Amino acid sequence: MLAHTIKEVREQVKKWKQEGLSVGLVPTMGALHAGHLSLVEASVGKCDKTVVSVFVNPAQFGPNEDFDKYPRTLEEDVRMLSGRDVLIFAPSAEEMYPSSELAKQVPLPAQGESVDFALIRHCEEGVSPMRQSSKSTALTGLLRRLLCKLLAMTKQHKMDNSPQNNAVSFNLSTFLSSTFVVPPRFYTDKLCGKSRPGHFDGVCTVVAKLFNIVQPDYAFFGEKDRQQLIIIQKMVKDLNIPVEIIACPIVRGENGLALSSRNKYLKNKEEALVLNKVLLNIKACYDNGIVDVESLTETAYSFLNKNHSLEYLEFRDKDDLEIKKIADGNTIVFIAVKIGEVRLIDNLLLESS
Repeated sequence: MLAHTIKEVREQVKKWKQEGLSVGLVPTMGALHAGHLSLVEASVGKCDKTVVSVFVNPAQFGPNEDFDKYPRTLEEDVRMLSGRDVLIFAPSAEEMYPSSELAKQVPLPAQGESVDFALIRHCEEGVSPMRQSSKSTALTGLLRRLLCKLLAMTKQHKMDNSPQNNAVSFNLSTFLSSTFVVPPRFYTDKLCGKSRPGHFDGVCTVVAKLFNIVQPDYAFFGEKDRQQLIIIQKMVKDLNIPVEIIACPIVRGENGLALSSRNKYLKNKEEALVLNKVLLNIKACYDNGIVDVESLTETAYSFLNKNHSLEYLEFRDKDDLEIKKIADGNTIVFIAVKIGEVRLIDNLLLESS
C-alpha cells in the first residue's frame, strides 16, 4: 500500500487503532538497503502493522551537502518492500512543509546574493516572525538566534539557479515560516552536528512530524546513526511523546562496511573499509587492557592514508555523549571519514567481549 498524503495515512492508522492493532514506524529517506529492511523486519515482527516513511527531508541538509544528489529510488523501494505487510508513506516536501502566508512573503536571495544578506534585507524590511515597531529592535531574541543559525548554515553561500541552491532557498523560507524542534545544543554541537549546523533541528522536526502523523506505538532506528538515535530518544523523553524507540544493530556487508545509502557514491569501496578497521583495532586494544583514550586514538592513524580525510574520532558516553578520557563498557567510539566527496560514519560500543 502506497500513500502520498497525510490524510491517507491518518485514515488508515485510525482504522488500525480502532481494531486494537499496534503500529510501528520505520522512518527512512529511501534508497533502501538491507539495513533498512532489518528495521522493517523488526517492526513487522513486533507490531501488527508497520508504516515505512520514504522522504528525503530538505530541512536536515545544509547548503554544501548532497540534497540534490541524494538517491531517490521510490519505485525500487516499493519493489523491495513488496510482499511485506507495510504501508509506505512517500510524501512530497510540500506535503510535509506546506507553505504559509509568511513563507510567501520571504524574499529568496537574488542571483549572486548571499543568503545572510537576503535574510538581513528581509528583516530590515520589517517582514519577520518577530516583527516589531522599530527596525533597530527587529533582530532581537529569537530572531537574532535564528539569524546566527542561518549564517552558520549558509556560510556566506552565494545563490545561483542550481537545484542544490534551490534547496537552500527552500530551507530559508521553511525555517522562517515553520515551527522547528530544536534539541539541546549539548547533544547537537558535537560529532556530526559540529560540521552540520542545524542538521539535527531538521531531523527532530521531521521525526516529530512523523510521530504526530502516524502516532506509532513503536519507532525503529538503526544504531549506525547513533548520535541521531540518542537525540531522538532525548526528544521523546523531554516532550512526553507516547512512542517507544527501538534501537536496531548496525547491518554490515561481508567486508565489514556499515550499509549506507551513500555507499552508492563510493568509487573504491576498499578505501571505505578503513572505518571498520579502525574501530575493530581500537576494540582489540581495549580488550587487551588499553583504556587511555589518547593511546587508543593513536592506534588509528596507521590505517589512514592520503585518500582518507578524518573528520572526527571521538570516545563518548553511550547515554549522554559526554567526552571520555578513560574508556569503559559505556563508551562508544564514533568515527567520520570523508573519502573523495563521500562522507561516511560508523561507531562501536566498547562493551565487554
